[in-house]
Amino acid sequence: MEKQILIADSEEIFRKGLVSIFSKNNNINIFEVSSSNELFALENLKKVDIILIDYTSKDFNISDISKIQTSYPNIKILAITPYINSQTIIQAVKTGVFSHVKKNCSAKEIIESIDETFNGRKFYCREIIKKMSDESIDINNYKSEYFIKEEFVALSDRELEIIRYISEGYTNAQIAAILYISNHTVNTHRKNILKKLSVNNTVGIVMYAIKTGLVSPDKFNFN
Repeated sequence: MEKQILIADSEEIFRKGLVSIFSKNNNINIFEVSSSNELFALENLKKVDIILIDYTSKDFNISDISKIQTSYPNIKILAITPYINSQTIIQAVKTGVFSHVKKNCSAKEIIESIDETFNGRKFYCREIIKKMSDESIDINNYKSEYFIKEEFVALSDRELEIIRYISEGYTNAQIAAILYISNHTVNTHRKNILKKLSVNNTVGIVMYAIKTGLVSPDKFNFN
């Protein structure tokens, strides 16, 4: 049975590398997208079996996983990222990632992850398993919780950027200086973010950022 695989990554070189690896397998049909917008605009998305996604790459976000799982629950999510901390991997699994490997895995291991995921078996590369083991974490204990399954929160790239800075303890003035926008604009974005997330204060924004993996817990900070 031919596997329908979608590669979702903003890095063209990496996408083409995966296409090259999979092109040797006659049982794999490959699609590729470079952004969240392209992913959700794909007309035949519902026919995809597995989405290989780097949710840490530019123009993608971990919240994309929740949206995919809510709209297309039969699609398996195989995350393929540079190494990130254990807590972010756990959050990704809770959000709906089925299998997780690193970008520096061997071609053989990536192909194995596709086969295992397609057949309904979770797969984690050796390095992730070792890292989790070193930290006494059993990743198999964590199941998808679909953090924002009830209603996908549509945040713009700028709003996501500001959420990250807020969560890392930056003031409005500091964020304005970093992004080369006015203090008023930052404040407007902050108000819109509060409204979209249905929270009342900065703590609510930070908790959302940690819950969805926008920032790791070790960056939680208030000045």
